[in-house]
Amino acid sequence: MKAIVYTRYGSPDVLQMKEVAKPAPRDDEVLIKVLAASINSRDWRLMRANPFFIRFMVGGLLKPKLPILGADVAGQVEAVGSTVRQFQPGDEVFGCITTYDRGTFAEYVCAKESDIVLKPANVSFAQAAAVPLAARTALQGLRDKGNIRSGQKVLIQGASGGVGTFAVQIAKSFGAEVTGVCSTRNLDMVRSLGADHVIDYKKEDFTRNGQRYDLILAANGYHPISDYLHSLTPDGTYAVAGGSMFQVLQAVLRERRNSKTRGPRTYLVSEAASQQDLLFLKELLEAGKIVPVIDGHYPLSKTVEAFWYFEKEHARGKVVITVG
Repeated sequence: MKAIVYTRYGSPDVLQMKEVAKPAPRDDEVLIKVLAASINSRDWRLMRANPFFIRFMVGGLLKPKLPILGADVAGQVEAVGSTVRQFQPGDEVFGCITTYDRGTFAEYVCAKESDIVLKPANVSFAQAAAVPLAARTALQGLRDKGNIRSGQKVLIQGASGGVGTFAVQIAKSFGAEVTGVCSTRNLDMVRSLGADHVIDYKKEDFTRNGQRYDLILAANGYHPISDYLHSLTPDGTYAVAGGSMFQVLQAVLRERRNSKTRGPRTYLVSEAASQQDLLFLKELLEAGKIVPVIDGHYPLSKTVEAFWYFEKEHARGKVVITVG
């Protein structure tokens, strides 16, 4: 089969299309004919080995151990393992590969039965592939870390990105009053997703406008953590779902102090595998409560160009790779 592989860390130019062996499913796996995948920050960080310590976690010190990138997938089941009960050949599915030893930028991929769900009939394969990792991150940040409730004032920083576009819509589905923070060119788009208020970060600093929020989800945080905490209500929550490594480190250190200090709480959002959450997102898709925002479609042969666009252009929503 054809796949996009990389044998050294670096810019998108390290990615190459090659012929590799077609995988075979284990007993608890399904073989998926990939029809679409999408790029996430996880893929970019693995490719760039940024931060450096990612080489020790899932990569290799001098070169990648896992040559195919990609986690999100949408496609058709071609074969199933002997213990698989939920799916059969021909099923249209979508999901997120939870192990790093396989990737979805390829014509075929094996997934655990628990990594996928049936694709809603009202969305395309490209739309379905845009959902899993980003939308599940947004859901877990808002619901599990933020304990979102109807009527709350919620601010989404980075509202025009992959996680942010889903966060705006998911927060609205919970009945929150949503403020989206983005750049000038994305104000109308974020408003169209249901945001009650939009803030142009180039013209206004939301941490200085005197407003207080019950929950702030930072999909692209860059302010000092103290600024976020000052923008929260006394029992508010700051959830970090993206940003610099300094932001992540601050969140980790602050989270350890949650039980020891009064006032707003801080949490780091680390997306966790959950088939139940995929089913929840499937219901939102079927009901039209979330609609994936796709900034670009690229064929598998143009994956290098897709990564360059993802890296340089601050994509609105997701960048999708179409296969087949």
